[in-house]
Amino acid sequence: MTHERRLTVEGLARVEGEGGLEVTVRDGKAISMTLDIYEPPRFFEALLRGRSFREAPDITSRICGICPIAYQMSAVQAMEDACGVTVGPQIEALRRLIYCGEWIESHALHVYLLHAPDFLGYESGIALAQDHPKEVERGLRLKQVGNRLIEVIGGRSVHPVNERVGGFHRSLRKDELNDLAEDLRWALDAAIETARWVGRFAFPDYERDYEFVSLTHPSLYPIIEGRLASSRGLDIAVREYEDHFVEEHVARSTALHSHIKGRGSYLVGPLARYALNFARLSPLAQKTAAEAGLSEVCRNPFQSIVVRAVEIVYACEEALRLIEAYEPPDPAYVEVEPKAAVGSGCTEAPRGILYQRYQIDANGDILEAKIVPPTSQNQRAIEEDLGGVVERSLDLDDDALRVRAEQTIRNYDPCISCATHFLTLQVHRE
Repeated sequence: MTHERRLTVEGLARVEGEGGLEVTVRDGKAISMTLDIYEPPRFFEALLRGRSFREAPDITSRICGICPIAYQMSAVQAMEDACGVTVGPQIEALRRLIYCGEWIESHALHVYLLHAPDFLGYESGIALAQDHPKEVERGLRLKQVGNRLIEVIGGRSVHPVNERVGGFHRSLRKDELNDLAEDLRWALDAAIETARWVGRFAFPDYERDYEFVSLTHPSLYPIIEGRLASSRGLDIAVREYEDHFVEEHVARSTALHSHIKGRGSYLVGPLARYALNFARLSPLAQKTAAEAGLSEVCRNPFQSIVVRAVEIVYACEEALRLIEAYEPPDPAYVEVEPKAAVGSGCTEAPRGILYQRYQIDANGDILEAKIVPPTSQNQRAIEEDLGGVVERSLDLDDDALRVRAEQTIRNYDPCISCATHFLTLQVHRE
């Protein structure tokens, strides 16, 4: 007799946005896996058409309140690429520094409030805080340090306004950044303790041989620079992205799905960065990773919370290094004159590579815009993980299976938008 089990979650909690999931298992095999993204489309690519190329950083930053720097950085890179402009090392260093702030605040939010409750048996960060106030207070302060770094450089902590095509509207004095160093030194110690804390969690026994994709750089752990590489031999310039990666519409989702031509799904984000760039981590970050139970490659998506903690360690160290070496860019920006061209940019958002491509005319008006966020690139991998994890967890009762399925999606910290509601579950048995 055929035995079928269907898992349905109508609204995912502790992810940024509106989505659900459905998995159907028949005779022990997952026959369908769906991450249902039903949040209304926001049409940012259409909104950009006809606007000045100089407006792209400010407009795209509104796509996400958690990672606005990622959208700004990829936009300015694309416009500078189109116009044939290269900024100097001081501007590049300041860009990398503000991006460190985004990694710190975004990873801290995910680790403490969105993902840790799964491992410790709580339905929310609020419930976790009742029993673990010291840990949650540490996480909130870590996030505050990252937000403060963004605020000082960017003018405000959410949707900052100081970045522009060619650099920054205003340079910063060295003493303005030196004031951040004390908090960052505290944050570094707190990040190490965070890695030790999450490293002690119990992780489901699940691994996959993903095709990891991230930026790579000869000497730096990638944040804003490098070539695109994969664990299966891909090594291309950013402007070659669309020669190898394809987006396609899926009827059940308002988000496009991505795949590598002729190869299928791939994984972007912390696990990919870590696997492809472990040698570029600082000695302290490598040591922290080992103490938290990680090897040089991690294929268990549930351990992504540990990799994120290691990346907080790296971001704090890197921010301190950049502040110590900081020289104010003078001038604060390079003049950029528009020309009819196409330009591409790609940076490492906390959740993975964020690609943008623009076509502009001779006046600098945007004719076409393409934005590929990390979550759309990971959707196929998420659905494949859902099937694999559920197949291995059929001994769990309905409530526990629901939690395991939700946790599988939260491994990716999917940025659908912002959502805080709780879940309803229906299980149909035959």
